[in-house]
Amino acid sequence: MQTASERPWEELGRIVEARDADALLQFFDTLPQNEAARALSRLPDRRQAEVLAMLGHEEAAELVDGLAIAQAAHLIEELPAAEAAAILHELPSNEQADLLQEIHHPEAEEILSAMDPGEASNVRQLVSYLPTVAGGLMATEYLAFSADATVEEVVEDFRRNAERYVDYEVQYVYVIDAEGRLAGVLQLRDLLLGRGPTSLRELMIREPLSLQELADLEEIQHVFESHAFFGLPVVDAKGRMLGLIRRSDVMAALAERADSAYRKSQGIVGGEELRSMSVWERSRRRLSWLSINIVLNIIAASVIAYYQETLAAVIVLAAFLPIISDMSGCSGNQAVAVSMRELTMGLVHPREVLRTLWSELGVGLINGLTLGTLLGVLAWLWQDNVYIGLVVGGALALNTVIAVSLGGIVPLLVRRLGFDPALASSPILTTVTDLCGFFLTLSFATAMLSRLAT
Repeated sequence: MQTASERPWEELGRIVEARDADALLQFFDTLPQNEAARALSRLPDRRQAEVLAMLGHEEAAELVDGLAIAQAAHLIEELPAAEAAAILHELPSNEQADLLQEIHHPEAEEILSAMDPGEASNVRQLVSYLPTVAGGLMATEYLAFSADATVEEVVEDFRRNAERYVDYEVQYVYVIDAEGRLAGVLQLRDLLLGRGPTSLRELMIREPLSLQELADLEEIQHVFESHAFFGLPVVDAKGRMLGLIRRSDVMAALAERADSAYRKSQGIVGGEELRSMSVWERSRRRLSWLSINIVLNIIAASVIAYYQETLAAVIVLAAFLPIISDMSGCSGNQAVAVSMRELTMGLVHPREVLRTLWSELGVGLINGLTLGTLLGVLAWLWQDNVYIGLVVGGALALNTVIAVSLGGIVPLLVRRLGFDPALASSPILTTVTDLCGFFLTLSFATAMLSRLAT
């Protein structure tokens, strides 16, 4: 039984009902971030919206910033557009874009219309990028000054805009030319220790490392792994500075991609799913995959129906069919995982099907013969019939070769067709390995039926 301290949502509900804003601030100040997210998710939608309304815009933004993106988007979507815009204003530009991409288009447009026109235009530009390229990961909050500006002028600008810059994660000052092109970078320490009349041109590090706006996540990851930078500037094709991409944002994007690939491999499509979402929406996301999968499984089961007389004559085969399909499926999924990883890292191109097939064929032959021999010997000893061992062992060996070979190339073929290999590879492989496993076992058994039934 849970105690009151283990059910913080009950306390949160009482605070909201009492409209006690001070108690609400204290509640979130004393609760760990993950517990705050859990407590908030247990409240009805109406109460969740009231929580944000009771907090100031800055405090509400801080709360939203600590939530999963899907949960935060759901909360923002429930608010009036003007209130949502005021909360988003307190967030960094890249997080504004992430949230708006998760919100349904009509509601997102209402929020953008309620924002400051300049801010809204900036967010629209960020939303136009794919979330896995530098432009989609960058923030537009950075400090850039003319190369002709002096140390004294920059320091004075810091003083005048201290309140505005307080949320900037300032480690570097960027130097741009008259056309906005990135000309150099300056560490904050060098700036503060520089002599007042000295121009930034004299102190800056020239031709700093930067990322193109359309650089993909693999390239960005490689650059950050090769250099110990806190952040890197993002530029367009003409070298004009557009924003700043931080190491923490890259790590978060890599973790999200891995999590997304896992969800898709398990049949959760259409984005992130949380139990705080509506039942109908969650059901729709799951059924879109399950309804296809049931058809594929019926196709595989039809093979058993075709060979039902053989199965009835040698009923012991029913015990081996799931072993053969499951072991082959596991072997195939190992190959899928390697191909997915190599595609992600850019180590293999979708056109390299024959090279991948040849590479996996050797592994499939060794593993297939090993597993087939092991299962065949066990079946022989159990049934005291060497032909049972030959049937199930041979079927597993051959099906493993097929599964491993297909597992290696299916992600490449799916990617070439323009689909997401994380979503399509698993059901395709499962169906084929089941179908082939059933067919091989029962066809081998049919050919040796006279020796198996005695």
